[in-house]
Amino acid sequence: MNFDLTAEEMMIRQTVRDFAESRVAPAAKERDEKSEFSFDLMKQMGELGFYGLPFSEDWGGSGAGTVSYALAVEEISRVDASLGLGFAAHVSLGCSPLYFFGSEAQKSEYLTQAIAGTYLAAFGLTEPGAGSDAGGTATFAQRSNGAWSITGEKCYITNAGHAGYIVATARTAQDSRRISAFIVPRNAPGVSVLCAYNKLGMRSSETCEIHFDNVVVPEDHLLGEEGKGLHQFLDILDGGRISIGALGVGVAQASLDASIAYANQRRQFGRSLSEFQAIQFKIADMAMEVEMARTMVLKAAWLKDQHRPYAKEAAMGKLFASEAAMRAANQAVQIHGGAGYMKDYPVERYMRDAKLLEIGEGTSEIQRLVIARQLGLEGGR
Repeated sequence: MNFDLTAEEMMIRQTVRDFAESRVAPAAKERDEKSEFSFDLMKQMGELGFYGLPFSEDWGGSGAGTVSYALAVEEISRVDASLGLGFAAHVSLGCSPLYFFGSEAQKSEYLTQAIAGTYLAAFGLTEPGAGSDAGGTATFAQRSNGAWSITGEKCYITNAGHAGYIVATARTAQDSRRISAFIVPRNAPGVSVLCAYNKLGMRSSETCEIHFDNVVVPEDHLLGEEGKGLHQFLDILDGGRISIGALGVGVAQASLDASIAYANQRRQFGRSLSEFQAIQFKIADMAMEVEMARTMVLKAAWLKDQHRPYAKEAAMGKLFASEAAMRAANQAVQIHGGAGYMKDYPVERYMRDAKLLEIGEGTSEIQRLVIARQLGLEGGR
């Protein structure tokens, strides 16, 4: 086994780290306080080629691979988890469905611009009555006169306000759970998007509700085969879990870095906090879990790059990294004491941001069901 990154992967990680520290970090606190989404930073990441890391050169990518992409998501998320979430959702959920299931014409029309960062891409799966039970989708698409008419609503959708297109799931038969996927242009008549959620964390990410009111899209905007939408998105979510796992590693690493810095400079009872064994043990546990989480996520990414089965490892990585991020952020607040509860320090933001990672892209409970299924246990989803 070789755990070393390649020279290219190290270069990519350093490039993204430099961008994160110089361009993203300075105003991260202000964006969080104002719930201000930065499309400008998102565009810059596209221009720098970050969105193309896992995609081939044929469609504007670099073909660097999933490991490089996971490293990039971690670095952005280490300074701003909200921006990391926008990055991960755009690539893994918005671009990947077209990349893996789209036609040549669909990729030419939509995917190349999304990879370049001209606009964002959104993934419309969750509905008011269909969260973990994605098969309960109520949005309906009816074929008529060589087109599809789509009616329904989606909620908690990342990047929809600045999306060029939305990949949306809809039933194509009223009396069945047969689900298909469609490419819906954001500016199509009948599409309305409202980004007004007041969130606990990830406050500077763009989270929206979408309404489709008899939205007509051409027949060729069906993504892949009719009735295969649910299977497509289960595959897409496997890959998306790698990026959310990487996001969790970034938050956990940030919590660890902040804790070490504070423990070294804060004095109590005439000694530095870092001299107290209780604090040393907390930080040692954090460091151990960060290392474990990163290794698990990168293993899943490596398996994906090798075109080997990775669903179990992706679920394990996402589950462990998200819960490790929550534990690390919680301990970081504890180590900071009263100061950690104040907005003067970033650890309270890390704690608020980390919670979403245990919910989005499959809750921790769903991850355990996925893992159980992969192990051959009955009842695994």
